[in-house]
Amino acid sequence: MSSAPPRPPAPRLPRMKKEESFLGKLGGTLSRKKRAKEVSDLQEEGRNAINSPLSPILAGLHPEDTQLEENEERTMINPASKESPKFKELVKVLIDWVNKVLEEERIIVRNLEDDLYDGQVLQKLLEKLSEHKLNVAEMTLSEAGQKQKLQTVLEVVHKLLRPHGWALRWSVDTIHGKYLVSILHLLIALAMHFRAPIRFPDYVSVQVVIVRKREGLLHSSYITEELTTTTEMMMGRFERDAFDTLFDHAPDKLSVMKKSLITFVNKHLNKLNLEVTSLESQFADGVYLVLLMGLLEGYFVPLHSFYLTPESFDQKVHNVAFAFELMEDGGLQKPKSRPEDVVNLNGKSTLRVLYSLLTKYKDVEE
Repeated sequence: MSSAPPRPPAPRLPRMKKEESFLGKLGGTLSRKKRAKEVSDLQEEGRNAINSPLSPILAGLHPEDTQLEENEERTMINPASKESPKFKELVKVLIDWVNKVLEEERIIVRNLEDDLYDGQVLQKLLEKLSEHKLNVAEMTLSEAGQKQKLQTVLEVVHKLLRPHGWALRWSVDTIHGKYLVSILHLLIALAMHFRAPIRFPDYVSVQVVIVRKREGLLHSSYITEELTTTTEMMMGRFERDAFDTLFDHAPDKLSVMKKSLITFVNKHLNKLNLEVTSLESQFADGVYLVLLMGLLEGYFVPLHSFYLTPESFDQKVHNVAFAFELMEDGGLQKPKSRPEDVVNLNGKSTLRVLYSLLTKYKDVEE
């Protein structure tokens, strides 16, 4: 039986080259498009480099900050200034203070620009500080409504600050536009006016970039904006009174005033075998101030309420603040001085506090 002849092998179809396959063709198309986009982006970058003045600061700004219409101008902080340790500390101090004030409102601020621009938090902050309700809508979602709320809030702020000659370096538009420098100026002024129990870093400034578009070209200029000097200097504009006149123009009368105060406090502290010779230094830790209030009001101050031998700055501030509370309980107005200033040996602040005690308790028997 003869076997069938072997069948010739089936002819192999030629393999498509990789780049001729469907995926290969697709990949090649995508690759070409990617290369084309890269070329386009490179050309655009080149045009920008030609059309814009060479400025290292402009290169560090967010792209949106340089997309301007003809003759438009935009002001912003130099990104490098935001990295300054003192600037960061200033922002943190203000955020912590705002959050402390609004603690009962369960409002938490994390970013000053994003959280304060619409006026909602500023309204609550001002109401809490001034203990006065503002006549504004609680919720405003529209831009017009937000600006109207800001206008109302800022009008109240201006009435508070104008008598002290404070420069108003903010506006509805700059606050709503999230311009951080304006927001910082506003919060610093409020903190000073309401004598916030905080201390700012001294001499904080930022470099401000002003970008303008003229004839299709971006032009930039720079100014340095001062945010703080020293807490004492900034507070001074709110505290100028008879003591400033004594300090500045009548040192002989100031000396007489100090002798009167020393006589007054020793008349009472001598009961505890304590004696004062230096008003600024011996009242700085708050201990004598607390004991003096107890003697003047005729009660024993529990030792667990204050630090009898304070060691840290915070413990001393606690003592002075506690003495201020005792003063208010005794019917005195809230002291204009800040506890921190008394602890820092600020003579005017200490004399103001003691003079208010002399005025009220000068007739108290030994």
